[in-house]
Amino acid sequence: MTCTPIRLERVLFALAGTMTLASVALAVSVSTWYLALAGFVGLNQWLFVIAGWCPASLVLSRAPCVRDDVAR
Repeated sequence: MTCTPIRLERVLFALAGTMTLASVALAVSVSTWYLALAGFVGLNQWLFVIAGWCPASLVLSRAPCVRDDVAR
């Protein structure tokens, strides 16, 4: 399988944006408790900024087309 490698930060940014938009849509249509998901995403983003890793980065760094060349 050939693929173009994508930087880990770009994948994490796309994942965080998707999860935030999904949580807002669910909060509007289902329950406001889904805003807790947006808060969880924000906390994980700060964890990545401060520590250089987050649970999603640990999982995604093992994906075949993700480059893990994060400057730490």
